[in-house]
Amino acid sequence: MLRFSKWKIIAVLALTLSAIFVVVPSLVSPASLQAISKALPEWAQPRTIVLGLDLQGGSYVMLEVDKASVLHTQVTNLRDDVRRILREEKIAITGGIGAQARGVQLRVPDAADRAKAMPKLRQLAQGFGAARMGGAPPLEVREGEDGLIQIVVTEVGVTDKVRRAVDQSIEVIRRRVDALGTREPSIQRQGDDRIIVQVPGLQDPEQLKTILGQTAKLEFRLVAEPGASPSETEELEQTEQQGKIGIEKQVMVQGEDLTDAQPGFDQRNGEPVVNFRFNIRGAQKFGDVTSKNVGRLFAIVLDNKVISAPRILTPITGGSGQISGHFTVEQANNLSILLRAGALPAKLDIVEERTVGPGLGQDSIDAGKRAAYVGAGLVVVYMLITYGVFGIFANLALFVHIAFIFAGLVLTGSTLTLPGIAGIVLTIGMAVDSNVLIYERIREEQHGGRSILASLDAGFNRAFATIVDSNVTMFVAAAILYFLGSGPVRGFAVSLALGILTTIVTAVTMTRMMIAAWYHFARPTRLPI
Repeated sequence: MLRFSKWKIIAVLALTLSAIFVVVPSLVSPASLQAISKALPEWAQPRTIVLGLDLQGGSYVMLEVDKASVLHTQVTNLRDDVRRILREEKIAITGGIGAQARGVQLRVPDAADRAKAMPKLRQLAQGFGAARMGGAPPLEVREGEDGLIQIVVTEVGVTDKVRRAVDQSIEVIRRRVDALGTREPSIQRQGDDRIIVQVPGLQDPEQLKTILGQTAKLEFRLVAEPGASPSETEELEQTEQQGKIGIEKQVMVQGEDLTDAQPGFDQRNGEPVVNFRFNIRGAQKFGDVTSKNVGRLFAIVLDNKVISAPRILTPITGGSGQISGHFTVEQANNLSILLRAGALPAKLDIVEERTVGPGLGQDSIDAGKRAAYVGAGLVVVYMLITYGVFGIFANLALFVHIAFIFAGLVLTGSTLTLPGIAGIVLTIGMAVDSNVLIYERIREEQHGGRSILASLDAGFNRAFATIVDSNVTMFVAAAILYFLGSGPVRGFAVSLALGILTTIVTAVTMTRMMIAAWYHFARPTRLPI
């Protein structure tokens, strides 16, 4: 029957007013919104609809993990692990540990030492994901003639490392972009080795490229002394002056031990610098190195380039230090952001970049508005002409339906994109379609000779199952688009899913409530459809 308890009526009205209250901040001017925000406490700050890159403009960058750098890092780490094993087991080798394109090789002339070393070297492959899952091993240990041992990184090991590097890079990139003060960036994986970064509202792509393009791998290494073994040193470029400098390959302290990095100014000459602080482990390592190597040059290496190489005059045990390198203020600020966010696990190459200007974004908004206005206007006129007063009820429910969608976007923090607007326009037709099913069913019941009240009740009850079935199938399609799609496809799926969920409330419950109120007050002798 067309009867509703008071709590249901109050609940629907409260839900409608709450949706309108949530949406209103998105409709006011930026100046008015700023004034409102100043008058409210922090916990009550109004939230607005976040516009995507295609609506408000911004920067778009596609990054690709450099497999060569991933492999180089694996080989370097592998060499350090092999050196550690040989030192722990006290195994003598001849000629040092040589690095190759896909691994390392060494020569152990003594058979007893080889028998002791081989099990330890084969254990290096353990702990990798591919090995635990029973797949192909990420490392192969080969034993040749004259005591030659080769340890090779397989293609499975490289692929697994690239996939892990993408996962780690997404989190590092998110911290870096958030430090720029931007809002709601979109950072997502594409394929096995690519990352898409969209930053709405950022009109300076060069700043974004600077932040994303650097690996920010910070290392502290000793400058090589004359006569050092070539296998234990390497030549690196210097940023402060021309030429290269010999640096020991062993990393004494890593940038991952940093807890903070802030831009500042050198008290001696006023130049911009970066002040850093280590955690307990890093402070102990830094103190030990500087205590044991007083008088030697200590190089600060960022992305395989020597920023500076000051001489250790006294032990530095306070756990803090300073990086100088003739920086500008912007360079010091960007470097501090990079160090705070952490180093990328691998080098990322920019394979595509786009900048969407605010003018183009405004054109998209205007086009979307026109499409929405025209579509909604035609639907409203059609419902009024076809169903009369019942069409008015459907149109009122339609406006509430739209308010619910925008409120859902605000509360979930979803980004509204141009495809999202298309999804909203689609749900407008779907919402009215539910009303059409109900009204046509009421007509059939009335033509079948049933009373007005029985026709209304039967129309809603018998059309409800059809409405639920159609909306469930559409919701499943929206869910598939969301989980399997990316970028604009996800924006379309979000708005479509929100529209489907709100249709049940507006097209069925709210319309039925309005018709029930009309029937009880008007007491009609015939239905106006």
